[in-house]
Amino acid sequence: MGIRVDSDKCTGCGSCVPVCPFGLIELVNDVAHIKEGCTLCGACRVICPSDSIVIETAFASPAADAGDYHGVWVFAEQWDGKLKGVGYELLAKGRELADALGTDLAAVCFGHNIGEAGQLAAYGADKVYLLDDPSLATNQEEIYAQALVKLVREHRPEIVLAGATPFGRAFFPRVAATLKTGLTADCTGLDIDETERLLLQTRPTFGGNIMATIICPAKRPQMATVRPRVFKKGTPDSQRRGQIIQVDFNSAAVTSRTKLLNFVADLTERVKLEDADIIVSGGRGLGKPENFQLLAELAKVMGAALGSSRPPVDEGWIPYSHQVGQTGKTVCPRLYIACGISGAVQHLAGMQTADIIVAINDDPNAPIFNVATYGIVGDLFKIVPLLVERLKGE
Repeated sequence: MGIRVDSDKCTGCGSCVPVCPFGLIELVNDVAHIKEGCTLCGACRVICPSDSIVIETAFASPAADAGDYHGVWVFAEQWDGKLKGVGYELLAKGRELADALGTDLAAVCFGHNIGEAGQLAAYGADKVYLLDDPSLATNQEEIYAQALVKLVREHRPEIVLAGATPFGRAFFPRVAATLKTGLTADCTGLDIDETERLLLQTRPTFGGNIMATIICPAKRPQMATVRPRVFKKGTPDSQRRGQIIQVDFNSAAVTSRTKLLNFVADLTERVKLEDADIIVSGGRGLGKPENFQLLAELAKVMGAALGSSRPPVDEGWIPYSHQVGQTGKTVCPRLYIACGISGAVQHLAGMQTADIIVAINDDPNAPIFNVATYGIVGDLFKIVPLLVERLKGE
């Protein structure tokens, strides 16, 4: 693997120099020169007008036993017996992928006393593998990983998906590592190369400046995690029936090096961001932590969740659980109100799929206005109190 410049084609235009994320390209005698340290991201090759930049990649051979793997699986995460929304979102996308491959879609659900398992079929699953045992109630990563590895080895699905939740990010890599296969984390897009039966896994990289599409040709299953709210839930079909397969679970045969002592809920979250229909978010424009109280009052009268961009979280003004963006939570509310948020690409990645976006900022050139449905150019410290007053009917 490597990168080189075809000096016979290079015109010395310099288009590639500013696009390198690491500043590794310079012109030497009117020919592009790439220094050591290149990560082969491909940004320079995409921009080059003369096609003089060549990336030589050694792809692994296709998996020899790929034909023995069939089916798309979605891990349906639960907590306290209630399924999380990301499972339903992935079933909607999983149904598309399974139909493109001409194969079955299955949901995999671990837990105890899960009342909604039957709903997974209504949302598109042909089969539901259900492991119900008291030892699975507390979502211990090692136990879940061992159980899923056993199921995958037995049934050999070609694609396995999970939500990029805190739990999914912790336990799913263990599964991939044990199965010695690839895993693409935090995907924002999934598609199928029907000819090669490859999962096309798209995710942002280099701070969201480049979208990379990743494939796993040499190993099975192909595995990916997807952030909540990236895909929309499908419409449940109450007439649809799926096969519920009760899987025996021998708790004595699995071990864990950790033990859950207690679970403490985050009491600062009045309404969970992931479940909120309305979100009021603040950014660096608030100036100081005390000013989040102004947004909290607006959120209260609207029945909304309180969110934040990354800078206030980094400054310690508000807990991380409120952060919206590429390094926080991805949300898709009906209404998103951004107050004093400039609109960095990392923040936009987490909220731009909201149905309606209202931006309040005193900078008319702020990037947030490029995605806003409605923009208000003005002082948020004057506008927000007026909104509160009007909503209270005072």
